[in-house]
Amino acid sequence: MINRIREIRKAKGLTLSDLAEACDPPTTAQTIGRLETGMRNLSIKWMDRIGTAIGVDPEILVRSDEQPRAQIVAELGLSDPEALSAPREAILPTEIAAQGDGAAMLVLEVTASVGEYRPGDMVWLKQIQPDEAGSAVNRAMNRDCLIPRPGGRFTFGRLIDRKGTMVGILPSQAGNKQQVIDNPPWIAVAVMLVRPL
Repeated sequence: MINRIREIRKAKGLTLSDLAEACDPPTTAQTIGRLETGMRNLSIKWMDRIGTAIGVDPEILVRSDEQPRAQIVAELGLSDPEALSAPREAILPTEIAAQGDGAAMLVLEVTASVGEYRPGDMVWLKQIQPDEAGSAVNRAMNRDCLIPRPGGRFTFGRLIDRKGTMVGILPSQAGNKQQVIDNPPWIAVAVMLVRPL
């Protein structure tokens, strides 16, 4: 099992000192650092204390090497989604983890107001293969999807049409016309929106 305290702490914008002070009872930054690096044993008691302090289910503080990692792969701004030069790991909400089938999730981070989406939104997507049973692709119809295009680019919008190997997407940005992508390697269907308040 791998300890994820550091990556979750950083994703929440906390320093070692912040997390140490948020624990009940408070501890030291050095202790948190030792727990993160594995120099100190991460007991269930510590997992509960740190999970409560960070505001996450203690179970997500550890993960198996074989467990797939959800990744933020693109950012949605005023134009088409832009691929990140290096994908970042996303913290999987417990609601999605409970529904998971073991497949890795993709995440689209929204950086500008686009359609229904606001800056800071995280769109969680489940990847399906376009040649999967028709029911999987049919369930994606009229739902927001992320689809890769040649050259490392993406299209994000409502899946409105499918004919053979071609899929039609209506982009979320106002005024854009339907885009047709031929034979995409995969389609990622939006399954959850995480919006900070």
